[in-house]
Amino acid sequence: MLSDDVKTLEMFAVVKDRPEKGFSLKKVTISTDLKPDEVLVKVFRASFCGTDYHLYLYDDYARERIKLPLIVGHEFSGEIIKIGSDVQNVKVGDLVSAETHIICWECEFCERSEGHICAETKVIGLDIDGCFANYVKIPAANCFINSKDINPLFLSIQEPLGNAVHTMAHFPVKGKDVVVLGCGPIGLMAIDVAKAYGARKVIAVEIKPYRETLAWEIGADVVINPTRENVTERVFEETGGKGADVIGEFTGNKGAIEEAFRYLKPGGGISMLGLPSEKIELDFSKYVVHKGISIYGVTGRRIYDSWHQVKELVESGKLHLDKIITHELPLREINRAGEIMGSGNCGKIVLIPEEIDG
Repeated sequence: MLSDDVKTLEMFAVVKDRPEKGFSLKKVTISTDLKPDEVLVKVFRASFCGTDYHLYLYDDYARERIKLPLIVGHEFSGEIIKIGSDVQNVKVGDLVSAETHIICWECEFCERSEGHICAETKVIGLDIDGCFANYVKIPAANCFINSKDINPLFLSIQEPLGNAVHTMAHFPVKGKDVVVLGCGPIGLMAIDVAKAYGARKVIAVEIKPYRETLAWEIGADVVINPTRENVTERVFEETGGKGADVIGEFTGNKGAIEEAFRYLKPGGGISMLGLPSEKIELDFSKYVVHKGISIYGVTGRRIYDSWHQVKELVESGKLHLDKIITHELPLREINRAGEIMGSGNCGKIVLIPEEIDG
């Protein structure tokens, strides 16, 4: 618990402060003053996301999305050390992770339990200062209380795990043939989720050898590398000529997406989380209308349905999060994390903030 006499805290923070590749690690001061609905969290673990990689590169997405300077990072777990005057849903000492989408709770979408598409959404680490630091302020409504019996490493990756759950749970996968398209960290989690939810066969598609190996280790029944095999032919072969019942799309790759509609079974469903940078060209009559398929766009997590599903899965012990987390680095090595992410030779990277002297 933080004493009321403490008005500011010094901390290390990862700051995007220059319009170029890389991050800066700086000593900054954070005020402990809180809005009535806010909490102050001491960060125990944070994890590196594909979005953070865009910010690291400072690519077109980053240039259009953020204003400099900004403390980055949005996936974390930590302990609440101070609460605002109106906070009732959490208390000092709670171990929490954060729903990173800050929503209005008042619009038509929020009122019908579809806050994940709230038009007023602000995102931690993109619109407000984030969690790659020793401390972070967030609305209490964005806190999800964790069991203290779970490995803290696992708690820090629940937010992206929620993306995987949202993507793979939208269409029923039990007893189905499922394709996971792209085995980056969230795609790897999707393999795990699909297996945990009883998919008959999980077919992973991935071009990076390192992640091919991870997909096998996590439990994929089939792994296809498009640089060596024809994906469409192989999917039909593995599904008795019928095609995939459900596809989870995590690549954002134009060619991969267009091909996926060819091997999706009539009446099947495709959940799309990947963000294409090019326009998708598709014969809608042939591959959508006449096949009677369903397309679902995934943004964030269903608040808080996805979180409760995540909690149940993590506590069940059915997931292989110890394999999906391939790197643990001190926060000061943030730029190394960016390099590793760019190589593709990783699963999830978890960062550990260090205490500031004095």
